[in-house]
Amino acid sequence: MGKFSTLVLIGCVVGGASAAHAASVDDAGSPAKALTGTLTGSVTLGSKLAAQRMRFSLYPDPNRGGDPSALPAPSAELHNVVVYLEHVDFDPDSAGAAPPRSPARMEQERLEFVPHVLPVVKGTEVEFPNRDLLFHNVFSLSKAASFDLGRFPKNGSKSLRFDTPGIVKVFCHIHSDMSGVIVVLENPFYAQPGTDGRFVIDGIPPGAYRVVAWHERARRAAKNIVIEAGKVTVLNFEIPLTEDADGG
Repeated sequence: MGKFSTLVLIGCVVGGASAAHAASVDDAGSPAKALTGTLTGSVTLGSKLAAQRMRFSLYPDPNRGGDPSALPAPSAELHNVVVYLEHVDFDPDSAGAAPPRSPARMEQERLEFVPHVLPVVKGTEVEFPNRDLLFHNVFSLSKAASFDLGRFPKNGSKSLRFDTPGIVKVFCHIHSDMSGVIVVLENPFYAQPGTDGRFVIDGIPPGAYRVVAWHERARRAAKNIVIEAGKVTVLNFEIPLTEDADGG
């Protein structure tokens, strides 16, 4: 295996990448666009991380659809990666900086939390609707958010606002093999890769930054970059990193 993380600075415009969270969305020729930069790149996962998460179930359950022995496509695990910028100095009143008015959502469906990994900006409210035929529960003992929403039936929903940045691991008291992760972030400059591994983060103020590629079962991957106004910075990650890479 060669060196994994590659940093390239280029001065062109990249468009059409999938699964991106943009801090602000402007026309390509707008003054606001010219004053900010873009981070784009790709994430590649090692074979162990691309494999299905371990699940244990003593009894078959009609709520769990499909073939339980079937493995998902390796590319599906890419959406469980979060790429984000640390310590961004930006105007909290700018477009896209405030938490969304509409709640984010982590559903309980087929005895799973969907999505398994949900990144949100601090201050975001998250709903937990139950789509299964039986009762579910949502709780966490994480430092960033410790709570227990109690049990609720099909079509029931409870919600909670997440104000403290950090990793919040979510479980169900009734079904011990259910788990999810809410990644609460300081700023809106983040993305989850698409099934092709590509990501884009737009509207970044010019400056030097630390970029983190996070996956729940890997050592945190981090690299230093420079964002220039009107330009695109390209950063590629392979997780886990090689020993000579900077894991931060």
